[in-house]
Amino acid sequence: MDSVRSPEWPVAPLGGVAANSAAARYGMSPGTGPIVGRAGPPPTAPPPYRPSSDAGSMPSSGKPAAPPIPVKILVAGGFGVGKTTTVGAISEIAPLTTEAEMTTAGIGVDDPGARSTKTTTTVAMDFGCVTIDRSLKLYLFGTPGQTRFGFMWDDLARGALGALVVVDSARLDDCFPAIDFFERAGLPFVVGVNAFDGRLALELAEIRWALAIGDHVPLVQFDARDRLSVRDALLVVLDRALDRATRDRRA
Repeated sequence: MDSVRSPEWPVAPLGGVAANSAAARYGMSPGTGPIVGRAGPPPTAPPPYRPSSDAGSMPSSGKPAAPPIPVKILVAGGFGVGKTTTVGAISEIAPLTTEAEMTTAGIGVDDPGARSTKTTTTVAMDFGCVTIDRSLKLYLFGTPGQTRFGFMWDDLARGALGALVVVDSARLDDCFPAIDFFERAGLPFVVGVNAFDGRLALELAEIRWALAIGDHVPLVQFDARDRLSVRDALLVVLDRALDRATRDRRA
């Protein structure tokens, strides 16, 4: 792998939202508080990432460049936590969504929370992709959040390298099934707390305690609407998966 930062993404200042150090992303730096998401959506949608025009050109050796390695990542979580928004914020293609209008038949079954203005729900999956660099391309699969679609998770998880479990800090009860699923499956995962309105209902340390997740599981705060913030959360997933693969190889 050449690097883990796309050549088209701007470099954020050290310690900023898009800081790319493991300590900043994992929130492990002493005396540093969690990264706070933005108070509102970006004023304009960022342009989709496109590899540079010479990305597919032949290297100086005359041999054609190898295609990027495809990596499957799940974006999972409870109902209405921001999974579809997460995939759409970073996908370099128009994301495939299976959103359906919520009707009165779903009252008492699909509960997005009192603060949500959500009127649609994912009934199958979301799909998007993003090229990290010339050697790595992520294929993102967003899971449905409703309990009645839980049978699809096993199929969606097949072949995945890792998962980003999106959490709403104000509705932690809805997050336990997703965490339990990946713990049982043994799939590396990262818990990403979506900062609705730029703030959290609880501190990260309190969320870790409430969800009963060990210190070995990364817990990060991100903004599902912000492309760079989503990128950083996905890079933590890659770090976690690489760490697991390295330990398995040594065993």
